[in-house]
Amino acid sequence: METNDRLIIQTRELEKRFQDEVAVKDVTFNVPRGRIFGFIGPSGSGKTTTIRMLTGFYKPTNGEVFVLNQVPTKFKPAMREKIGYMPQLFVLYPNLSVWENLNFIASLYGMPLFGRKKRMREALDVVELSGDTRKLASQISGGMQRRLSLAATLMHDPELIFLDEPTAGVDPVLRRKFWDYFNHLRDEGHTLFVTTQYVSEAAYCDLVGVISDGQLMTVDTPKGLRYNAFGGDVVDLHTAEPLDFNLKYRLQRLPFVRGEVERTGERGVRMVVDEASTDIPKIIEWTNERNIAVESVEEYLPGFDDVFVELIGKERNPDA
Repeated sequence: METNDRLIIQTRELEKRFQDEVAVKDVTFNVPRGRIFGFIGPSGSGKTTTIRMLTGFYKPTNGEVFVLNQVPTKFKPAMREKIGYMPQLFVLYPNLSVWENLNFIASLYGMPLFGRKKRMREALDVVELSGDTRKLASQISGGMQRRLSLAATLMHDPELIFLDEPTAGVDPVLRRKFWDYFNHLRDEGHTLFVTTQYVSEAAYCDLVGVISDGQLMTVDTPKGLRYNAFGGDVVDLHTAEPLDFNLKYRLQRLPFVRGEVERTGERGVRMVVDEASTDIPKIIEWTNERNIAVESVEEYLPGFDDVFVELIGKERNPDA
């Protein structure tokens, strides 16, 4: 596999076995520089095993992997300094305070004393721990420990950031703040590889890999995931009067409508179309020709929980 400067991560047919157990199999994907790549799947699906191969903690059983155009297991210290890694479990020092932990991490990376405190305060402010600097790491909650781990990961301003379940145990408001900051980092040129079991977080990513039972099902944009899951764009039509069976059947027969038109209430129907932006005007034209009073017609964006269920169902029943 040839390396590519535009791709900060490249994998091909990546596999990891633990004795007779296959944890990850045939995983192939690329991560462009300056993007957020979300790696989404349920607990035990192979997310952490994959991230450990990407960071050089595990050597793949089979396949190839390049990170920053190098094999991770052969990283030298100078290369590792370009990478930030937030593991799933808390690994900082429980008998040091929040401030002392962060200062220790800064010293490990050789950060100069001048400007260090400013950087530490900025990192703690992002994770909302500015008022907890004197607390021992062992005395703060699990969610606060996750936030401290994130601050430590970002201290040395790494080029490539691996975040393994960074929002686990974090309340929804702070979770959104984290993602806003992740997008800020991306806009500054950083590349982020984020694992999560919160399927809804796919919406915040540039690219999403969906993994289940150790196998990568698909890699796509959030919009592409929705399209592939449902076989097209989803459109909702609400009319002043209910569509009778004959009109619903005729709507379903339009060339750009895929599959069955389903009722979403007494006066609403939902359909899958080729492309919402071009097909919504055609739906409006069709209703106008039949003097059907329309209250609304708009694209419906299914939640990523529904998208994930559809993708899993298609993978397990490809002929359904």
